[in-house]
Amino acid sequence: MTDILRQIIDQNRAGTVKALPSVCSAHPDVLLASLLLAQELGQPIIIEATSNQVNQDGGYTGMRPADFVAFVTEIADRIGFDTARIIFGGDHLGPQVWRGQSADAAMTKAEILVAEYVRAGFTKIHLDCSEGCAGEPAQVDDDLSASRAARLAAICERATDAPETLSYIVGTEVPPPGGAREAEVAALQPTDPQAAKITLQKHFEAFDTLGLSDAKSRIVALVVQPGVEFSADHIDHLPAGGNPDLRAAINQFDGVCFEAHSTDYQHPQAYIDLAKMGFAIHKVGPALTFAYRKAVYALDMAVAMLPQTPSRLSEVMETLMQENPVHWRSHYHGTDSNQKWLRHYSYADRIRYYWTQPAAQQAVKDLMERVETAEISEPVWDQFFCFRNRERTEALIARGYSATQSRILAEIQLALAPYFFNVEKG
Repeated sequence: MTDILRQIIDQNRAGTVKALPSVCSAHPDVLLASLLLAQELGQPIIIEATSNQVNQDGGYTGMRPADFVAFVTEIADRIGFDTARIIFGGDHLGPQVWRGQSADAAMTKAEILVAEYVRAGFTKIHLDCSEGCAGEPAQVDDDLSASRAARLAAICERATDAPETLSYIVGTEVPPPGGAREAEVAALQPTDPQAAKITLQKHFEAFDTLGLSDAKSRIVALVVQPGVEFSADHIDHLPAGGNPDLRAAINQFDGVCFEAHSTDYQHPQAYIDLAKMGFAIHKVGPALTFAYRKAVYALDMAVAMLPQTPSRLSEVMETLMQENPVHWRSHYHGTDSNQKWLRHYSYADRIRYYWTQPAAQQAVKDLMERVETAEISEPVWDQFFCFRNRERTEALIARGYSATQSRILAEIQLALAPYFFNVEKG
């Protein structure tokens, strides 16, 4: 698994336009659709969990690291996907979840966190100590962030009998886990190449300070901002051609690439340009659950005019989000009407936090049963699903999935497909 990641990084550094998609989601349909697509294309894939999503306390999914690995593995086994082609990644592993506590308390929690991830079988480890804890600035400087990252790396090294299988990702010039760029902030600024070089150098020095010379050789990527981002209702698209000067920042560091976060919703050419810039890892998450929401809402609208149609799925989700606004309130602003639109249709896709709730799961189950038994003509489906969805749906039906589930999986796959740009076309 580690070899796959490093092979792609080496090929990218050698000038081959290659990159790996990294799916950061715990939604079962997103994971199934992603693994099915990777299997169809004969490609490896990174599956990631984020520290606020999966941790020793359960995160918002209720899963600990070992639970997440078992969850993904069960899906892979069910479809016959070779799990050796899955790289399990831990994203934003550091004190963020507990940053309201003192630095000592938060870092103690972070040590437990990274050890659990490594013991569970995660090999791609993003060490992110960029955010301050209680009494500290919102963002700490490179020296403190790097020293804390090295401290966590030492824990990772001791948590496994095979530390050589680990790959460390450092730096994080991106939004915090689970968040998208706030609409009010100043114009997005790509990372300055010299700043990227300094950040990477600081991490190497911090590893040396702790005597982690072997671990230092396992730093394979630096997270920087290439100029891609999204907010609740806006997408920052990569400028044409990207920023070719950024690649020079990693030239002197053997075996190191860039990792791009928040690449959701970009034009297909952007992923090719990012790879040319030295980004061998492309993270995606909200765009895939956005596609899921889009598909189930389309199904809901398709059956809306049937006799005796019960409560709409969107109404169920609105109730759940209003009853527990913690996942969206600080992200959506404006009038009440605008906030309602954002709760359901935002690029930030904060609705993804609610799909696991029992009421939401029952509403989706009921909806799919209604769709399966309804007589809905092709023109109705054409109103809500594009021709490319129909093509993918037919292929999934041929694999044994119902037409209803296939439409959902196909919509997710259409959002993920541009990340596999390096697949040879027959």
